[in-house]
Order: sequence, then structure tokens, then C-alpha cells
Amino acid sequence: MFFCRKEPELVFGYSEDRSVHLQRNTATINSKMIREIIAKSILRRHKRIDSWFLSSYAINLYRGCTHNCVYCDGRDEKYQVEGEFGRDIAIKTNALELLDKELDPKRKRKPFDNGFFMVCGGVSDSYQPFEKKYRLSRNTLELLFKYGHPVHMLTKSTLIERDLELLQRINMQNKAIVSFSFSSVDDKISKLVEPGVSSPSQRLATIKKFKEAGIMCGIYLMPVIPFVTDTYEMIDQTVAKAKGAGADFVIFSGMTLKKGRQKAHYMKFLNQYFPELIPRYVQIYPDGNPWGAPKSDYAFSIEKIFDNVATNHGMPKRIPSTVFRPFVSRSELVTLILEQLDYLVKLKGKKSPYGHAAYSLSNIDKPIETLSTGELHDMRGIGPVTAKFIREIIETGRCRFYENML
Repeated sequence: MFFCRKEPELVFGYSEDRSVHLQRNTATINSKMIREIIAKSILRRHKRIDSWFLSSYAINLYRGCTHNCVYCDGRDEKYQVEGEFGRDIAIKTNALELLDKELDPKRKRKPFDNGFFMVCGGVSDSYQPFEKKYRLSRNTLELLFKYGHPVHMLTKSTLIERDLELLQRINMQNKAIVSFSFSSVDDKISKLVEPGVSSPSQRLATIKKFKEAGIMCGIYLMPVIPFVTDTYEMIDQTVAKAKGAGADFVIFSGMTLKKGRQKAHYMKFLNQYFPELIPRYVQIYPDGNPWGAPKSDYAFSIEKIFDNVATNHGMPKRIPSTVFRPFVSRSELVTLILEQLDYLVKLKGKKSPYGHAAYSLSNIDKPIETLSTGELHDMRGIGPVTAKFIREIIETGRCRFYENML
């Protein structure tokens, strides 16, 4: 491996809370530019458990990602990733020292929140190639095992196989989930749109290995690429192969395309490989949408396809409540099931009160199980049917309607 270290120079680095020092030095590895930066904090706490990933904490060890997926919204300016995305990477070299302090219960005034620790970032993959050298993800898992925390890993890289035995130990001690993101299971398309990642067939083989080791695995089919991987046949193929590999769930999403650096990069890619699709993209992605979301009619059309496909294959469309029930309070269990139920109902194209109900309940300052029926009915989104579901969850830990929808 060619390694050329430049003379030290001051560069700016950013963490999600912008708490990174001015720093150190840069280096070039195989034409990739890295910056070793000093962070002030590593562990990021969510306001409440995330219902997509079941995480209460996120751990981001790198900034930037050499996987260089053409659709990645990590290019969006709001993430403040410096340099050329896909080439310029920031390494938080003091991450382990900080994390050891942040995880130490002797230093905390109150216990950690329930939920999983998610070792990945919105603008990086914890198992991108630099992990071979820096081993930040590996050593982070060692710390999480040391302090007894459940872990959810999300990656596109089969490098995670290196840590299979460690994840087995975490799973036996507490719980581990290993998930892989896909845009399809077509190796040729993946090589084009995800040039730096392990092929879909390799990722599926890795899922089989983790399942054989007794670890829960999932697939995040997100994003499907408009007019490229969003057809019934492509989605059906992905869910079928996910089931064949033993995946426990598939979570679905379309593609966002935010105006600015992300959209400019993606449209350049389209112009090179699929110029005939540009008019269709212009039609479904209005510039005025701040989240870069496609028009609702297109979004619903692909969600309907996924719903039908997943139902036909008997594939759960969210992480089942049996996974998080042992980790959370009854109040958290109620809000998580309602949030998942909200998604599942909307996936059918129906209106749902459950999201409003979950939000209302998440903002009260006392346990949900202490609320009277009258107090429940006074809250936004909670009518007689929703109140019945809430009572069922409180009393049994289950909601049969949710389980049928899942």
C-alpha cells in the first residue's frame, strides 16, 4: 500500500455537534485523502428511541465515505463534509479514548437510555476500507461489549465478517443486530451505482454467515433508484433473496435528492449513464422540497409495490417488537409499536392516527400505564381503537393488529 504523509497543516474537521478541534495532519492513501481529527465527543444521544433502527445512541467514527455511492445524500451541504465526497475522509483518532470515558457508568449521573447503540453514521460507513488500518469500529465493539450494551450495525461492507465472533459475544451477552443496506441485489447495477462496496451477492453470503452464527440480520432496501431498481421485478428479487439468505426483516425507502451538491452529482451520473431518464427525474423531484423527497404519487407507487412483495414473501417490514420488548419500558414499547404501526398503515395507502398518538404519548411526563382512559382520549390521535391497542400493549406487551400488519 502506498502511503505518503504530508507535512502537518491546519484543517477544519466537523462532528455532528460541530465539536471538533482544529487539528493535525493529512495523508494520502491510494489517492484517497485522509485527515486525522480530534473530536470533543463521540456518543450522540437521540431524544427517544429511533423506530427505524431501534437505536438510542449513534457512534460516528469517520466522516466521508469511500464507498462513493452515487445517490448518497451525505453529499448534502448540511452535513458539512469537507472536500470531495468519496475521496476525502476524516478519521476521529481519539474516538476510543473519548468513548471509553463516555461509556463509563461511573462518570454518568443517570443510567443510559434503553435501546441499541448504532455504530455507523449518516455520512460514513463504519466498515469502509480505512477501517482495516484504524480498527475504530472493531475497538468500539470491544468497548460496547466491555460495558454490556446492545449493538446494531448497518453497513454495505463484508469487512464486518472480521468481527463476527465479537458480535456473537455481544449477542450472547445482550443483543446484536447486523443489517446491510442495498439498492438492489443486481451485482452489475451495484458496481455502477455503488462503486466502492462489496457486491450484493457478497453481502447476501455474509448475512447467511451471521445467521448461522445466531445473529439477527436485516436488509435496508434504501434507496431503490427511480426507474432503475424500483420495478416490481427488482424489488421482488431483492426480498426473495433476502428471505433465502435468512434475513429477519426488510426495511424500505425511496431515494431523496436534495438540491445542491447531492443532486448535481447524481444528475451528472444520470447524464453519463441514463440520459434518457433525466426528464422523468425532473418530473418527480421538485426543486422546492427541502428534504429532496419525490412527489407523493411516485413515492406511494413504489411503497405499494414493496408492501405487496413483502407480504407475499411473509417478510416483516420493520424490526419486530419481539426484538425490542426485553429492552424497553412499557411506555417506550407503546410508542415504538404505534410508530411502526403508523408506517405499516400508511404503506397500505390509508390514513393513520398512530403517528400523532405516539408523538403525544412521547411528550408526557409520566408513565403511559398510569393514564386513565379519559386522559388518553384527550390526546391528539387517540380515539377508542387506538386506546384499546395501547391498553393491550400495556397489559400483554403485544398488539395483535400490529403483528398482523407487520
